[in-house]
Amino acid sequence: MGHEVAKEAVDVNQRRRRVLLVVGPVAGGIGVHVSSLARGLPAHGWDVTVLTTPASASRFDFGPDVHPIWPDHLASSPGRVLHLRSAARDDVVAADVVHAHGHQAGVVALGLTGLTGVARRPVVVSWHNASLGSGVDRRVRDLTEQWLARRADLVTGASSDLVDRATRLGARSAELAPVAAPQAGAWSGDRDAERREVAAELGLDPDLPWVLTVSRIASQKNLHVIVDAAARLAETLPHQWLVVGDGDEALAARLWGRISDTGAPVHLLGARADVPRLMAVSDVFALASAWEARALVVQEAFAAGLAVVASRAGGLTDLVHGVGVLVPPGDADALAHSVGSLLADPERRRAVAEAGRDRFALLPDEDDVLTMWARTYQNLAP
Repeated sequence: MGHEVAKEAVDVNQRRRRVLLVVGPVAGGIGVHVSSLARGLPAHGWDVTVLTTPASASRFDFGPDVHPIWPDHLASSPGRVLHLRSAARDDVVAADVVHAHGHQAGVVALGLTGLTGVARRPVVVSWHNASLGSGVDRRVRDLTEQWLARRADLVTGASSDLVDRATRLGARSAELAPVAAPQAGAWSGDRDAERREVAAELGLDPDLPWVLTVSRIASQKNLHVIVDAAARLAETLPHQWLVVGDGDEALAARLWGRISDTGAPVHLLGARADVPRLMAVSDVFALASAWEARALVVQEAFAAGLAVVASRAGGLTDLVHGVGVLVPPGDADALAHSVGSLLADPERRRAVAEAGRDRFALLPDEDDVLTMWARTYQNLAP
C-alpha cells in the first residue's frame, strides 16, 4: 500500500499542468495576447485549453485545444449560461488554473469554477480595458468589477491604473501584467521601394508625409478626432492619414461622411494583414483613443522606428511618456499640432523615433511574458 501511494504521488508531481484560458468576443490586442499564451505556454510546461466564442476562435490562432462553446450572446439567455456551465464541466475539472481575459470572461470563469461537485480552481482575471460610460450601465459595471476583484484569486491589469482600481475595489491580490507585441519589428526590406509599391497599390502620393493610425472602429478610439485633426493639419501641411482597422459599420459610415464634409485627407483602409509593412513606410504614428491599456500597436510602432503621438490616457501615459508626444484625449487641435510639428522637423522626428525604439528594447518580450505567466500559475496551482 505504501509503495502504491508513493507511486501515485510521483505521477501527480510529474504530470503536466493545464490552464483553462477563458476569452469571449474579442478583437485586436486581447486576441493576439491570448493567442500568444495558448501557443507558447506548452513550451513552458503548461498545456492549454481555450474556451471562447466561435467568432473569436475563427479570428485568432488559439492552438490545438479550442472549445468554441461560448455563445455569441451569452447574457441574453439564462439557458445559454446553464448550457455553457454543463458543456465546460470537463474543461474545468481538467484545469489546475483558470485564467479569464476581460470582465465578461471573469464572470463566466468564476461561474464555471463554482460548479457543484467540482473542487474550486484558482481563478486569475486579467483586465485589459477600463469600464467607460455613465448612467445605469456604468453602475452595473462598477458593481461587477467589485465582485470580480473580491472573488478572483488574482486580478492583473494591463496598465497601472487598472491595478490601482482593482486594489481600491478590494482585490485579494492585484498586479501589473505586461502584454508583449509578438509582431513588433516583423517587417524588413527596402523602405523607399516598399513605400512606392504601397503608394501605387493604395493610390497615395509617396512624396507627401504619411501618418498612420491602427485602431478598431469603435467609439472608444475617438476616430472622429483623427478626422478633425487631419482636416486642420491639411490647412497648413499637405499629408495623407491612413487608418487601418474594421469594426462598427454604422460608425464607419459616419466617419466617411465626416471625411467628405471636412475634406480631411484620411484613407479608411479597413482591416489589413500588412500592418508591420505599413508602419515601416509611414512617417508618424498617431492614436487618439479615449483610453488604452498597454497598446500593442504603440509597441509595434516603437519597434518599427515610428515617432508616436498618443492620448494621455490609461496605459498610454506609462508607455509613451518621455519617448513620444502625449496630447489630451479628444483634443483635435493638439493632435494636429503635435503631428504637424514632427512632420515639419525631420531631426526631431528621428530623435523621437529612436527614443521609442530604445523604450521598446526594454519592454518584456513574448518569452518574458510566457515565463512570467508560467511562474504565476505555478504559484497559484494546488
